Amino acid sequence: MDARQARHLHEDQLMRLANVTGVGIGRDEHSGADVIIVFVTRRVPRDRLRNEDVVPDTLEGVPVRVLAIGDVGAQGGP
Repeated sequence: MDARQARHLHEDQLMRLANVTGVGIGRDEHSGADVIIVFVTRRVPRDRLRNEDVVPDTLEGVPVRVLAIGDVGAQGGP
């Protein structure tokens, strides 16, 4: 299964996790392999998360990376 398929299969589940604001696809900066990127408001150590809120390391064999981006909100137009 490729990264796009794995993302599509698990996106709804990932979006229900604490602090998750988005899910995307990218490339690992070291290996160049496709990865699933989970965007979070802030990184939280695993031992401070409930088990059900831990982002998995892989999904369907595709590596998962967590990227903290802060709070996300809509910006007003002109």
